[in-house]
Amino acid sequence: MKYFLILFSILLLGGSVNAQDLTQFNTFFNDKTMRIDYHHTGDAKTEIVSLDQIYVYGLWAGSRIHLIDNFNNGAYYVKIYDSASGKEIYSKGFDSYFKEYQTSEDAANGIIKAYHESGIIPEPKAPIRFTLNKRDRENKLNEIYSLDIDPANIDIIHENITDETVKIYQSFYSGDPHAKVDIVILGEGYTLSQEDKFKSDLEKFTSIIFNQEPYKSQKEKFNIYGVFKPSTESGSDDPPAGEYRKTALNSTFNSLGSERYLLTEDNKAMRDMAAHVPYDAIYIMVNHKKYGGGGIYNFYCTFTTDNQFHEYLFLHEFGHSFSGLADEYYTSDVAYNEFYPQGIEPVEPNITALLDKDNVKWKNLLTPGIEVPTPWEKEYFDKQDYAWQKIRREMNKHTSYLKKSNAPADQIKKAEDDYNAKDKEQSELVDKYLQSSKYWGKVGVFEGAGYAAKGLYRSQLDCIMFSKGKKPFCSVCEDHVNKVINHYTE
Repeated sequence: MKYFLILFSILLLGGSVNAQDLTQFNTFFNDKTMRIDYHHTGDAKTEIVSLDQIYVYGLWAGSRIHLIDNFNNGAYYVKIYDSASGKEIYSKGFDSYFKEYQTSEDAANGIIKAYHESGIIPEPKAPIRFTLNKRDRENKLNEIYSLDIDPANIDIIHENITDETVKIYQSFYSGDPHAKVDIVILGEGYTLSQEDKFKSDLEKFTSIIFNQEPYKSQKEKFNIYGVFKPSTESGSDDPPAGEYRKTALNSTFNSLGSERYLLTEDNKAMRDMAAHVPYDAIYIMVNHKKYGGGGIYNFYCTFTTDNQFHEYLFLHEFGHSFSGLADEYYTSDVAYNEFYPQGIEPVEPNITALLDKDNVKWKNLLTPGIEVPTPWEKEYFDKQDYAWQKIRREMNKHTSYLKKSNAPADQIKKAEDDYNAKDKEQSELVDKYLQSSKYWGKVGVFEGAGYAAKGLYRSQLDCIMFSKGKKPFCSVCEDHVNKVINHYTE
């Protein structure tokens, strides 16, 4: 469906929200989107923010009721203040690619790098002060950047961001975007001749999200749009394999040096593509068979379409980007150094440093009488999973070598098939082992989470944020996802 038809249906539904609930919004904002693009530059010790460009377009897809973000999640916060009164009128927590880079070896070695980012806010009616706030090592927010914005400034670009090569598909629609979670799924690495595959994949993954709780029970609170822009070549960059593809969003494996970490640094292309529809959350659907993905809170997430764990990737990465859930695993290789400072309680809702045993973060969900911290069969799990990670690295390295050296196709396929078989076998062994525990299904405080074998804890033995496969969110994660859905839809 064309964008103007979607907009027309939105306008018809716009009166469904009680006018008195919109007093704050109507006082300070127009029903349009302002996008503040900026560059985030630095290394592990330095950080500079500089303005790129400001745009106004489309309608505002976010809630007009919940303008202040009270989740206290994310390494950063956008905060908007009315210039005349000094009143805080909008805020939103988020994480960034730059923040992840700051924890890398390159950043620690003083290599300065720039990332492009965007602050998405409702268009203000009067001058505002736009600020970025960052957590320090004690997790306290401190202002690091401030910009005065007059919405009447003629340098602000007022135009619809349109592209004649882009097509919009309405995958699921339940009503007014102001009161729905609006998800846009961007096609990446689909050539013009693969448009039918894009449509099929869009339908498949729309079904997947609504087969998983709590999205299944909350289905009528979502709108899902697909945006197709043909890529020159199919797939995605895979540097270790010597593969580079010309694609719409310039995605790549091996982000921050992690072979399975799939991201894009082309924020502008992503935002321009997403701007064809109202959106609260961005998926990038990458047309590739290799296992890979990534998710950054209130930024975007990626997943590949054709590997055996595609359902897991789709749901796991969205857990990061939409709800700000932390990774609960700790045995896999990651590109970070001290992502969670020792002795500091993480802000994410599903992991804890257990600094106060009498006030566990999820104490209202604890299984009655369970021991805190909760002992579990961790020693054997760690031994066999660390052993698998070593094998996994070598198998992936071998496959990449074969591709880079232009080995015969049958050799590459055998290496890929061997890896997939071993990976599935390991996943099934993990499931069987955890499910045999006497603590299976119980909510406690289990050591091992957030990339740390010691000192960080998760709430249940398993969760879609902990291990691969078809499985539910743990109780703590599901509870938080529901809260985020309600934030956008109440």
